Amino acid sequence: MEIRRFTEEELTRYDGKDSAPAFVAYKGRVYDVSQSFLWRDGEHWVIHRAGRDLTDELEQAPHGAELLEKFPVVGSFDEVN
Repeated sequence: MEIRRFTEEELTRYDGKDSAPAFVAYKGRVYDVSQSFLWRDGEHWVIHRAGRDLTDELEQAPHGAELLEKFPVVGSFDEVN
């Protein structure tokens, strides 16, 4: 099975708004966080938003990126799109 590659423009379509799935990118992987109650309407604690690359933002988060490993990987993201 070939993994889907997301561009920055494509990723923005998965912002969790208007019934869209909520996807976030981190270190080249795209995760589907749609099923998490912590990502309602594509927002996490009013700080992080779905449909974006959170690699830099997660470096300042109070938790580690290991929490993302609980979510399905739905594709890859090239940070230099």
